[in-house]
Amino acid sequence: MFMDRIDRQTDIDGLSGLSDAPQAACHFELVVIGSGPAGRRAAIQAAKLGKSVLVVEGQAKVGGVSVHTGTIPSKTLRETALNLSGWRERGFYGRSYRAKKNIGSDDLSMRLCKTLDHEVDVLEHQFLRNGVETIAGRARFLDPHRVAITTPEHGEIVASADRILVAVGTVPYRPGTVDFGDPDIMDSDEVVSLHRLPRSLAVIGAGVIGIEYATIFSALDVAVTIVEPRESFLDFVDREIIDEFVHQLRDRGVRFRLGVPVESVTRGSDGRIVTQLDDGRAVRTEMALYCAGRMGATRELGLENCGLETDARGRLAIDPATFQTGVEHIYAAGDVIGFPSLASTSMEQGRIAACHAFGLPVPPAPKYFPYGIYAVPEISTAGLSEQQVREQGINYECGIARMRETSRGHIMGLEQGLMKIIVCNDTRRLLGVHIIGEGATELIHIGQAVLNLKGTLDYFIENTFNYPTLAEAYKIAALDAWNRMPR
Repeated sequence: MFMDRIDRQTDIDGLSGLSDAPQAACHFELVVIGSGPAGRRAAIQAAKLGKSVLVVEGQAKVGGVSVHTGTIPSKTLRETALNLSGWRERGFYGRSYRAKKNIGSDDLSMRLCKTLDHEVDVLEHQFLRNGVETIAGRARFLDPHRVAITTPEHGEIVASADRILVAVGTVPYRPGTVDFGDPDIMDSDEVVSLHRLPRSLAVIGAGVIGIEYATIFSALDVAVTIVEPRESFLDFVDREIIDEFVHQLRDRGVRFRLGVPVESVTRGSDGRIVTQLDDGRAVRTEMALYCAGRMGATRELGLENCGLETDARGRLAIDPATFQTGVEHIYAAGDVIGFPSLASTSMEQGRIAACHAFGLPVPPAPKYFPYGIYAVPEISTAGLSEQQVREQGINYECGIARMRETSRGHIMGLEQGLMKIIVCNDTRRLLGVHIIGEGATELIHIGQAVLNLKGTLDYFIENTFNYPTLAEAYKIAALDAWNRMPR
């Protein structure tokens, strides 16, 4: 739509090529740079308020990192791996059970292509029906109100805006000590287009992305070694859940090299990929996946032209209540502002930014949001961890339910997985819910609702749950906590 307007205004300066002082081809009330979760939600929210909106996307298709290399591809890869490997049925049929004997990269990519095409189609339809205009091109600030957009077909086009939202997401961090020119050494964006399935894999970085991919490949019976320079990982998750997680991974052969920095990742003389550690040891595998951090994709935005600066990781600082940057009419949301870097929270950040930009009152965000880690097994958490409860000096008790204790879990053949709830002994208020196992990212929302509504342990004890369901674990955990609480 936007290009149709441009084609009708060829007499305006600055429509193609570079100019010393290009004028704006079109003016919008909001220009959104990036069409990921934050950008799309902000654009649609502003359009629903009757505002003129332009979304600038650096890739050929809308969706951003979330759709093309991040959230949707990794979760699709996970689901494909679990289905083809027969992972969910191994509780009944044994570890050697496989739904498909020989799984190759083509098997993994087929479902991914269909899923991504569907996601792009849905997003394009959402933009169309809400009157949001889009353009494929690289955006660069000319000044605080004007953006130059370099397009493949029309050269440089300039758009001006009353307000601008930066939602460009992140790119993988690539140190010079890693030979990314080697096709068997990948970053987290490249792994979704895997050219073959390796027999062994080193995953460098035990953050959320690294852990997700490490466990997905492990489910495909790839020998995985996780390398992490810190002594621990996923420190925001309750330690009891992490202990259970590590136990499950070790049980299926995943190796850990924790507390050891990586010196280099190169191809060795024997043809294998060598991850050299600074303690002298080396991990030799067929492939390596480098997932040690991401950086805000802000390097080419020309932020110096609008008065903004980033931190060392390319991230923008914002007011957490409004998502305004240091320039009042420029907002930022999504992964480019850092933690928590979740698609779900990014969407809400984009909505809040758009509402604030156009004077719509926004209620404060809920205190607790769910954190989902789509590893194998899943991990999801909401509220306080046991460590945080202790640090705050709260008189508390915990309740545990193992998924195999539920009838549904037995029907599904679940041998592992647990739910942990934390409650206050004095008020009986729910303080935190932590789940590992099948369906964790779905089950967490029950606990999230009770947390944000300031509910108590009694909700789980007194209410009826469908039978048989995994949600019964809430009642089992609540009764376990109740049995331990002082009378």
